Amino acid sequence: MDTLIPRIPLASWIDQMLDWLIATFGNVFDGITALLEGTVNGIVAGLGFIPSIILAILFGLFAWWVSTRKIAIFSLIGFLIVDYLGFWNPMLQMLALVLTSVIISIAFGIPIGIWASQNDTARRIVTPVLDFMQTMPAFVYLLPAIFFFNIGVVPGIVASVIFSMPPTIRLTTLGIRQVPEDLIEATEAFGSTTSQKLFKVQIPLAMPTIMAGINQSIMLALSMVVIASMVGAPGLGEEVYRAVTQLKTGVGFEAGLAIVIVAIILDRITQHAGKQKRGGMVS
Repeated sequence: MDTLIPRIPLASWIDQMLDWLIATFGNVFDGITALLEGTVNGIVAGLGFIPSIILAILFGLFAWWVSTRKIAIFSLIGFLIVDYLGFWNPMLQMLALVLTSVIISIAFGIPIGIWASQNDTARRIVTPVLDFMQTMPAFVYLLPAIFFFNIGVVPGIVASVIFSMPPTIRLTTLGIRQVPEDLIEATEAFGSTTSQKLFKVQIPLAMPTIMAGINQSIMLALSMVVIASMVGAPGLGEEVYRAVTQLKTGVGFEAGLAIVIVAIILDRITQHAGKQKRGGMVS
């Protein structure tokens, strides 16, 4: 039914803006593509150079160092199960995508979170942007990523960064702003500068909350990397997607089990990474 109010051509405006961005910054997008592809390929090549059993042991030792012995044992057994199922190389590809996405999310998210915690105007600007980023359906992020970077590894990384960054920003801001006021007043009374107060008091006390944000970002990046297999991102998600399209239920279940194992390992390790361990490497 016709309406007296003309329809705003929002979709057309967005398409025109994307065309302008491609025409203006095409070389920049090509450079980003080359950088991200090189990073992922380098991580996969480096990890793939190490025999799977030795790498599984190294993962277990790392888990023991940053968390507990039980988590280390579970990590070792979990990675050996993934290798036994025949998904070792896809798992390394997925880990490379997640690692790259999370590093970028942390590199941008923590500074933005610190900025928002120190400036009320910045927080009022950042908050609705984060609301938009978190409520937008995950699949929508793949559309502009494909448009700018074609199909493959890079759209998955870009979409994962956008999708996984908000928890790091929110919890960094929250953790710093929840530092007790009496401690802040005490540091100011001793003449501490703003940077000293931030880096020697606020951030150390907020570190458990910041690590919780990083943990959530890792989980979101992992879920987005699996979804990104629909646009050509490699890894375990690609194995699941291939099994779905070919109606191979058993293979899909095995690949899904491998994803669950990796997700649990990453979740447990990052949950304990910010906690002080007692008694060295004794759980």
